[in-house]
Amino acid sequence: MSHTFQVDLRGLVDLLSHHLYSSPKVYLRELLQNGVDAITARRAVDPAAPAAVRLLPGDGGDAGTLRVEDSGIGLTEAEMHNLLATIGRSSKRDGLESARAEFLGQFGIGLLACFVVAEEIRVVSRSARDRGAPPVEWRARDDGSYTVRTLPPEARTEPGTTVRLVARPGAEDWLSAARVAELAHYFGALLPYDVRVGDRPVSERPAVWERAHPGPAARRTALAEHCRETFGFTPLDAIELDVPLAGLRGVAYVLPSAVSPAQRGAHRVHLKGMLLTDRADALLPDWAFFVRCVLDSDSLRPTASRENLYEDDTLSAVREVLGERVRAWLAELAAGEPQRLAQFLSVHHLGVKSLARHDAEMLRLMLPWLPFETTEGRVSLEEFARRHPVVHFTRSTQEYHQVAAIAAAQGIGVVNGGYTYDTELVELLPTARPGTAVAELDPDTVTAHLDSVAPDAELALAPFLAAARAALDPLGCDVVLRAFQPVTVPALHLDDREARHEQSRAEEAEAADGLWAGILGSLRGGRPRARLVLNHLSPLVHRMAAAPDPELVATAVEALYGQALLSSTRPLRPAESALLNRAFLGLLDRAVRPTGPATPASYDSFDSSDASDSSDSPTAPPDQTPPPPRTSGETR
Repeated sequence: MSHTFQVDLRGLVDLLSHHLYSSPKVYLRELLQNGVDAITARRAVDPAAPAAVRLLPGDGGDAGTLRVEDSGIGLTEAEMHNLLATIGRSSKRDGLESARAEFLGQFGIGLLACFVVAEEIRVVSRSARDRGAPPVEWRARDDGSYTVRTLPPEARTEPGTTVRLVARPGAEDWLSAARVAELAHYFGALLPYDVRVGDRPVSERPAVWERAHPGPAARRTALAEHCRETFGFTPLDAIELDVPLAGLRGVAYVLPSAVSPAQRGAHRVHLKGMLLTDRADALLPDWAFFVRCVLDSDSLRPTASRENLYEDDTLSAVREVLGERVRAWLAELAAGEPQRLAQFLSVHHLGVKSLARHDAEMLRLMLPWLPFETTEGRVSLEEFARRHPVVHFTRSTQEYHQVAAIAAAQGIGVVNGGYTYDTELVELLPTARPGTAVAELDPDTVTAHLDSVAPDAELALAPFLAAARAALDPLGCDVVLRAFQPVTVPALHLDDREARHEQSRAEEAEAADGLWAGILGSLRGGRPRARLVLNHLSPLVHRMAAAPDPELVATAVEALYGQALLSSTRPLRPAESALLNRAFLGLLDRAVRPTGPATPASYDSFDSSDASDSSDSPTAPPDQTPPPPRTSGETR
């Protein structure tokens, strides 16, 4: 035996209001949708039929009601039973009026959405297909009951439909005149028919991008004003999106300030004039995050809630077409308006870099314009490659800042690849500019470009170098001697990712238990180490080497190592912070120590175990008495 499903309308209304729709405001969109679809159906058989929708809040002073009248196709009694009271049934789906593609609504929910704000719905309709049929009333309540009755002919003399809502308790504001006018303009500003709230027109057809303007300047002004009204910002530029094959008309506005690539675009999409969503985030390719679109479409499909776009082949094709239009706009700027392109790239170079990663032609086109941080300043890769036969790059900003000043002095061209997409684009440079050599910069390359020191000069400094190596060996750092410019830089700290990984591995192995330490020890590779490159041309290095006190030499080397670390802008490890504190206090003690035997101090007790937090300052040594507090008139 077969059975039919029983539907609890109260449960369905709860499902609609709390799960399908994001807000009760969609009730008005459904009312407008039904009226517009009814007019479309009538005009398919009678092109001269009137096309009007009227929204009348208050219903003659009765607060909490709304009446909506349309001049559409109307319904017979049988159609009311079949369509209005059957969930999921749609006249558009059954093809009763005309091609389904001409209609806004396609899911058969229709008037049920009105129950999110109404406790009663009354529909009075007269069919345009059966002129002899009398008007019919359909009245339904939110408990799932409904009645249908025939009315006398004078109850409605012309074809069309009137829908009257009575608000649920607590939902009266949704049917107020101010709220209805606001929602009608929000959803229906681009509808093709005469839509009014009372006597006030809602529609703003034709859309701003379809209107005739006196000239290009007036058109740009009108589009900019539309952007301010719609999105609240004045655009850098407007990209018109007229794609007839895809049934798209609209405009993309270029944001005037930079945004994160992770920020999804809140695009405004109309479907046959009715607003579908103002938060469409899958309309454009991910790289086009610097524009916000307003468009009207005939081809895109809505989701069941009609609050977003259905992801299908059509949407994928539209996304590709719109991406091509934005790409063509960039090419037009590069070809004929370099000043506007430079203005755009000063704000949105990140979006263009993202596009250029996957588009060889766009990379070639943008090479003369895209800015990169280099040892030659902020220049394009095209200009930088002309100056340097080999384009070196670093993969992080830390590595770049370690070597930038020294590399520039030695004539090594280096690009900072630590910013988003920059490393990928530098590596792609030979494909866009054949003959260009690209190489990642490493410590060996930098060291090889520094001048070697004569053997006898290095031999004379051998005791000093041995003391320096002994002081820095616990930190996993080697010491080498080279001569380089500028002489104001006494030392250069060089490491790479492998050296930092080895340092981290060694620290973890030291702190781990026996088993884990053995596992970490087995991961040890060729033991890459950082390097402190001492500048043989620096007078400071020679004065350090001539110091008679080995303790002072070790302290000075530690201070120089810390200064080189700070110059590289790399975050300090706890052991390095402790070393820097110890060296600073040791040199300070030397500076203020009275002539004679050294005063006992315990600065060297500040090792890495005392510096779990690099921001902590060491306390006074336990064998020293803090000075008394100064009086208000005391000076240093």
